Amino acid sequence: MPTVIVTGGSGKLGQACVRDLVEHGWDVVNVDQVAPAEDIARYVEVDLTDYGQVVAALGAVDGAVTTVDAVVHLAAIPAPGRKPNAVTFDNNVPSTYHILEAARTLGITKVVLASSETVLGLPFDMPPPYAPVDEEYFPRPESAYSLGKLLEETMAAQYCRWNPELTVSSLRFSNVMRPEDYAKFESFQDDAALRKWNLWGYIDARDGAQAIRLALGRADTGFEAFIVANADTVMRRPSAELLAEVFPDVEVRGQVTGTETLLSIGKAQRILGFAPAHSWRDQV
Repeated sequence: MPTVIVTGGSGKLGQACVRDLVEHGWDVVNVDQVAPAEDIARYVEVDLTDYGQVVAALGAVDGAVTTVDAVVHLAAIPAPGRKPNAVTFDNNVPSTYHILEAARTLGITKVVLASSETVLGLPFDMPPPYAPVDEEYFPRPESAYSLGKLLEETMAAQYCRWNPELTVSSLRFSNVMRPEDYAKFESFQDDAALRKWNLWGYIDARDGAQAIRLALGRADTGFEAFIVANADTVMRRPSAELLAEVFPDVEVRGQVTGTETLLSIGKAQRILGFAPAHSWRDQV
């Protein structure tokens, strides 16, 4: 079985990722500072801000030197506003550098990074340049958290330039949800402004895990960023109607039908074969 290190495997998305990879035949090692709720993979407690610990974790499993085939880096302070800005930046950016540098040192050439929809300009107090938004315009970080994500993507692209054999997929996840979170979606329906901050997007954790697994299977090399969201919005109202009400001056590119996502997943569909399978509409 191929071996993959998953950092942050005890987190909201991490748990779904670990479970999915185990079910699809990966030997998973969960690297985190918090013990997992489920005992389905090996767990190693590691401080990712300590480079020595990162190299040790990626280079040895259960104290034995082993071949690590890939790294999925999900661990981070997960959103702006959770900690003071400098704390968020000082934790997230060095941790990602340590992962990339340790992978380079150990010869690991497949890396998946958790980026964020926030690099697209969230919370869209300044309207997006067009909709649906995609990966074609330069990121617009509006917080220390999203600035860090942009720097992490930039580092990853340069590591790929240094090593033509390296594949790094940066997944710009939308707001991660679990089935138990869907009960609150009805409270969004009467006010379109409540969720305008991310164009009414979300990603089911199980579909986020699918995107990670597909990214691990990328056959090409180099750096690529992908928006990862569900195929629909959190709203029952049509997406075009929401745009017309909340962002009337934003250019709409292409035809927006029904409740389809305004965080374009076209690139992830074309290159990764991403196909979201879990909608909140099936849960409520």
